[in-house]
Amino acid sequence: MSEPGPEIAEMLKQARAQMYAGRFDEALGLAQSLLKDDADNIDGLYIKAVCERYLGDMKTALASVDRLKSLSPDFGRAYQEEGHIFKALGDEQSALSAYRRACQCNPALQASWKAQADILEGWGRRDAAAEMRGQEHRIAAMPKPLIAVSNLLHEGKLVKAENACRHFLQSNPHHVEAMRLLADIGVRLGILEDADFLLESAIEFEPDNIQVRIDYIQTLRKRQKFAEALEQSHLLYQRDQDNPVFQSLYAIELMQTGDYEKALQLFDLVLQKLPDDPVTLTSKGHALKTFGRQEEAVQSYQKAFQSDASYGDAYYGLANLKTYRFSDDELQLMNSQENGNQLSYQNRIHICFALGKAYEDRQEYDKSFEYYERGNELKRVQSRYDADQMTAELDNQITACTPDLFAKHSGRGCAAPDPIFILGLPRAGSTLLEQILASHSQIDGTLELPNILSLAHRLRRQKQASNQSLYPDNLDALDADQLHAMGQEFIDSTRIHRQDAPFFIDKMPNNFRHVGLIKLILPHAKIIDARREPMACCFSGFKQLFAEGQEFTYGLHEIGRYYKDYVRLMDHWDAVLPDAVLRVQHEDILDNLETEVRRMLDYLGLPFEQACIEFHKTKRAVRTASSEQVRQPITKASVDLWRHYEAHLQPLKDALGQTILESQQ
Repeated sequence: MSEPGPEIAEMLKQARAQMYAGRFDEALGLAQSLLKDDADNIDGLYIKAVCERYLGDMKTALASVDRLKSLSPDFGRAYQEEGHIFKALGDEQSALSAYRRACQCNPALQASWKAQADILEGWGRRDAAAEMRGQEHRIAAMPKPLIAVSNLLHEGKLVKAENACRHFLQSNPHHVEAMRLLADIGVRLGILEDADFLLESAIEFEPDNIQVRIDYIQTLRKRQKFAEALEQSHLLYQRDQDNPVFQSLYAIELMQTGDYEKALQLFDLVLQKLPDDPVTLTSKGHALKTFGRQEEAVQSYQKAFQSDASYGDAYYGLANLKTYRFSDDELQLMNSQENGNQLSYQNRIHICFALGKAYEDRQEYDKSFEYYERGNELKRVQSRYDADQMTAELDNQITACTPDLFAKHSGRGCAAPDPIFILGLPRAGSTLLEQILASHSQIDGTLELPNILSLAHRLRRQKQASNQSLYPDNLDALDADQLHAMGQEFIDSTRIHRQDAPFFIDKMPNNFRHVGLIKLILPHAKIIDARREPMACCFSGFKQLFAEGQEFTYGLHEIGRYYKDYVRLMDHWDAVLPDAVLRVQHEDILDNLETEVRRMLDYLGLPFEQACIEFHKTKRAVRTASSEQVRQPITKASVDLWRHYEAHLQPLKDALGQTILESQQ
């Protein structure tokens, strides 16, 4: 949320002062004057709605709240104000729904918890009221500065929230809730390592603090530290094996480490207690999809949005199967949700991408693009991606990783030949290559492992004693023992994802940025560059909503520029590490499957096996967006799909520039 200019800020200050003094006419006048200059000012609209309610103009107040919700779908105080208006009108059912939504958006809204408790007590629902009252009292007991931090945090004012939280911690360095809030801010800013440290420290101070441990598990998962997240979730589960929250958390972490059968058993236990819970139904759908049980996955996703028509992840789960076709009724339901103003920000993103896929399948390509673009625009607002910074990062690799560097460290590193890295861009066919190779008896498929990225991040933060520069410049200063230890650490830390085969695949696409590091610490590792025609690859990425990361995909210009930088860096690796990387073109796989399979196996030094040709018969968990596609024989259906959208793709063509022509040579 952007900060207002000094004049607007002063008008807001005066309007608030008049409102808090009970001079609602004066406050309303100031708010209206402010909105003439800044019609979309969230705080101004909020003051306007509050004043209109106190002045008895409920119809206008509701219109102001609707405007607020359309501009900021997750602004908790808008829903709280809506609750107050409905309560004043005597509509307690609508008021309760609004208060609930307010607390979902901002759990620090004490007035909304109190109002829910009051309504539920009046209805005789004492147990439910007691739960709300407990939340009210919890917030009342919080230090006022931390309530302010929480409000800032949940209204997207992250810099202000961080400054206020750090100021509080200076005087209260071991305050666990302050540490938890600062960690939450860190997660939202993408500073996951600091959040991890804060939460680990907070648990040491208060081992029985459930919310801190839940936040810690979720942060570990975001960092893809799956073994640690599984351990922490199991600790919670052991505390109370009948608690549906603990069951669900443990099930999710079991999924991340490949134990889908046990995860599904736990989801079923949760659903015995909460049969219509859309979150659990959708999580179960994800597990069933990954496990290859598509029909059951479809049923679980459908039940989720039948339970809650606004739950966008359920629709997108169906769209992300790639093989599902929405019915007319489902399309109408999604449209009605997207056209309304009751959706949360994240639910709207999911539904926009699902609508893009629905209209794509109906060959209504202009309408499909409209929704893909809308979903991407919403994601870009959340994104902190900087294309210039990414270009500079890749330039640093080219500058630092020279022939002299590799000559100096020749013969060092860990000699293990186990890893096979498949890298490149997402949606370039890497899942298909993994499925083909994992069908070989000597190769395990795993997932997109975070270990190389984590090592690079660690090196980026650590200066070597003999060299004050940072990664990748500090690669030159690493000694033989350090390089060996890093390679061995990779082998040891990835073992949890392997079965019994001598070789295994890491298909993290972003590892292309770190080929130099890989070859220094694992000189015998094999590397395959999964390459796809640039327009097809980039547009496929643009219309994909990723669970985490890949923020360069949420704009046509951004993804085109990223592809061009990727090609440039891969050309550098070819120059300084001749024959180290095998390039496999997706279109060649589609045209000459057996030839390309034999070429890959020759590069890997493995004998040909027919199972690699019949890869779609292989039973294994596949965790990426292509999971259903790779369980079918080769198809060329999507090769030229982008051409149906070509009228909208000029920004992508402009960004790719000469790269398009070079790919056709």
